[in-house]
Amino acid sequence: MTFTLTDEYIELTKLLKVLDLVDSGGQAKLLVEEGHVKRNGEVETRKRAKILRGEQIQIGDVVITVN
Repeated sequence: MTFTLTDEYIELTKLLKVLDLVDSGGQAKLLVEEGHVKRNGEVETRKRAKILRGEQIQIGDVVITVN
């Protein structure tokens, strides 16, 4: 899956919501807090982490490449 940034960055939980990977912001926060999200291969627990172009986010089997 690919996501194209229109701004300098997008916050991690907003990215999950925009791509319809979660039903709510609360669900997105919970996934991140519980360590289910990887950023460039490392577990990311910061809900408001700034995701930039060139990064890769993984949730379960879903891999998101940010352009």
